[in-house]
Amino acid sequence: MQLHQDYDKFAERNTIIVTIGPESSNNFKTYWEENNYKFIGIPDAKQSVLKLYEQEVNILKLGRMPAQMLVDKDGVLRYIHYGHSMKDIPENSEILEYIDSLRNTN
Repeated sequence: MQLHQDYDKFAERNTIIVTIGPESSNNFKTYWEENNYKFIGIPDAKQSVLKLYEQEVNILKLGRMPAQMLVDKDGVLRYIHYGHSMKDIPENSEILEYIDSLRNTN
């Protein structure tokens, strides 16, 4: 998972990574343990979070389309990117730059 590669860079910026996946609790837990991810993972088998943030599902592309969001400490959505495929994901450097720009404006 791309975010895992730069986990320390996000942590240095006091940014908590939360990943939400379509799996059941048991499958999600197994996947998380097998990959030893440092950040938070939340199963969303009932798609309640998906619906809340209007994340697209495309059955022809095998399910949920990627979505990256930054929510600040006040709960304000500051950045959102809805991908059209699994290849359409912003680079970590782009997200880190955006975090830095938010910190510089406060």
